[in-house]
Amino acid sequence: MAKLYFHYSTMNAGKSTILLQASHNYRERGMETYLLNVAFDDRAGAGTIGSRIGLEAAADTFTDSEDLYDKIDARLKAGPCACVFIDEAQFLTTEQVWQLARVVDDLGVPIMCYGLRVDFRGELFPGSAALLALADEMREVRTICHCGKKATMVVRMSEDGEVLREGAQVQIGGNETYLSLCRRHWREAMGR
Repeated sequence: MAKLYFHYSTMNAGKSTILLQASHNYRERGMETYLLNVAFDDRAGAGTIGSRIGLEAAADTFTDSEDLYDKIDARLKAGPCACVFIDEAQFLTTEQVWQLARVVDDLGVPIMCYGLRVDFRGELFPGSAALLALADEMREVRTICHCGKKATMVVRMSEDGEVLREGAQVQIGGNETYLSLCRRHWREAMGR
């Protein structure tokens, strides 16, 4: 039975690596997968999902105005697809998460979403909030704070390493921009 999955974590937990490994496992067994990533994330190159450890794969891209039900339905009509994988799922719109739920329910294809749960301010992303509400299964991908505790939060840093407390919710970046922390150290860094 197909399900909508949400694999969530903070930055640098290995979500993209896990996505690429899971897709590889399907393909190794002769089953096609369909990889999607948000169009504005071009850190690994346009139309590419990349991980910090150097793994990467070509992916189709989506914008916030696209109907993902229609996009996935068109892909399925082009040939068999055992599973759909979505990276940076926090950038989905609420409506797009509902579209993914329809794919699972009506087209019978499992959807595996990988993304952040909260932003640098400790607030849910709209896509993550909708996935937390609608996903059939949720799995936390764990990473650690510098103190050794589980990291559940992230801070955004300026170019000179100062913690930023304000700014746009969406800013693409990696280790040079974000640091994963436990809640206690996040509160200290944010002055809370």
